[in-house]
Amino acid sequence: MARYRGPVCKLCRREGEKLFLKGERCFSAKCSFERRSYPPGQHGQSSAYRGRRRYSDFNRQLRAKQKARRLYGVLERQFRRYYQTALQRHGLTGENLLQILESRLDNVVYRLGFAASRAEARQLVTHGHFNVNRRRTDVPSMLLSPGDQIEVREGSRKRKYFKELPDLAEARSAPPAWLSRDVKALAGTVMRVPERTEIDGNLNEQLIVEYYSR
Repeated sequence: MARYRGPVCKLCRREGEKLFLKGERCFSAKCSFERRSYPPGQHGQSSAYRGRRRYSDFNRQLRAKQKARRLYGVLERQFRRYYQTALQRHGLTGENLLQILESRLDNVVYRLGFAASRAEARQLVTHGHFNVNRRRTDVPSMLLSPGDQIEVREGSRKRKYFKELPDLAEARSAPPAWLSRDVKALAGTVMRVPERTEIDGNLNEQLIVEYYSR
């Protein structure tokens, strides 16, 4: 299974903002972005270089696409497939794309508060700790639909992480309105398709559409 294995803090620095790719570490003083908020590379720290730089339309489109791709942990080929799927659906292509990304199983596990980050959620799903509609699955990219139910497998509940998970999940932010969560049962349900206002407002889907429409 292909995935990015490099230093993720560089991705935040490249995009110029926190993407919270390391979960709770991003809220602590250990966050690399807090100590080095400039872009990576030999010219990144030069304020004169950043001041002279001119951003083209293509650059803004590319950065918007890269930010969304890195936020959800999706590689280019799969991201392009999601765009083609969104293009074929009724409605706004950009909004359809974000709804597809939000419906990924690893993202839903993260949104339910069962993982501190999408990367951790991906690992938990890959190791087979979750059931979808009472069937074990280990595919993080599985797309969920309204009515689908997610729960921690019975055999996994004996592990230390999942014994402590109810308290951890309660301490994290509440899930969005399009999800329903039962902390004690370590389960959740997809109630409906998320609306645009319930998805990260820092993402510019219009620029992503313009990038792939060139």
